[in-house]
Amino acid sequence: MSELLSIRSLTVELPTAAGWVRPVNEVTLNIAPGESLGLVGESGSGKTMLSLALMGLLPPGARVSGEATLTSDEGKQKNLTHQTEPEWRQVRGREIAMIFQEPMTSLNPVLRIGTQIEEAIWAHEPGLARHLVDRRVLSALEHAAVPEPELRAKQFPHQLSGGLRQRAMIAMALAARPKLLIADEPTTALDVTVQKQILELLDRLRREMELGLLFITHDLGVVANVADRIAVMYAGRIVEQGPVADVLLHPLHPYTQGLLAASPTLERGKLKPIPGTVPNLTQLPPGCAFAPRCDYRRADCEIAVPEFRPAQSGHAARCVLL
Repeated sequence: MSELLSIRSLTVELPTAAGWVRPVNEVTLNIAPGESLGLVGESGSGKTMLSLALMGLLPPGARVSGEATLTSDEGKQKNLTHQTEPEWRQVRGREIAMIFQEPMTSLNPVLRIGTQIEEAIWAHEPGLARHLVDRRVLSALEHAAVPEPELRAKQFPHQLSGGLRQRAMIAMALAARPKLLIADEPTTALDVTVQKQILELLDRLRREMELGLLFITHDLGVVANVADRIAVMYAGRIVEQGPVADVLLHPLHPYTQGLLAASPTLERGKLKPIPGTVPNLTQLPPGCAFAPRCDYRRADCEIAVPEFRPAQSGHAARCVLL
């Protein structure tokens, strides 16, 4: 299968008072058209920073190295690590769109929903006639399963429920018909019933529109319902990746095993938390970053960062125990 997005050794460095830190450290990932990749990890593991790098929204002073290649329908390739700001404006929305975690802070509170979706369309098609834009706005809302789209387009964000605001964000993200959609924990602030509806909506849109979907979450139960493959991120690095069933049923890395043991299930009453916390990025150990929290650590773990094992496998992990 051809690749829509190919990331090779992508690294993001940020300046701090303590020196340069790497919230994204030599990440390598692929997403094919119509494929959903779940990116999982604790808060502070680098998931959101990776998504901001793919959108050209990193903070001032950030340094980016490696490659992130986006392939168009015509087969043309674009390296996202070498875009100027005018070039990024052509990419955002048109080729890559993003749904942010909290819609109430992402939507403009003083503009109507329809007006905000119009801006997403006109940013890439400034010469489009008004009646065609209006039609596209209603079509986007209908596609995002927003009830009464004519009414909702005239309302302000505070007049919508959390679930409807998230649907409006999805409509805005898809209004310019991108090929890659990044969803950064889009169901975190929603109740379970609405969460299920949003997940089903994203899955349906992915299949209908042949969207590549990068779904970012800390909830393994959520990712099991929406992803084809899973990549587990820890302290800026991908530590395990593979097909969703393989990773969840037969986790290879102790960190993935710990995440599963700490996730609530109907069968198990007591949860087993992972001891310790994610390390400070200014004080990463020379070897495996998870070693200080790992029950299986040994001397090899502290020498160098492990390579993926088994090499060239569909399901692999960075662990010396394999």
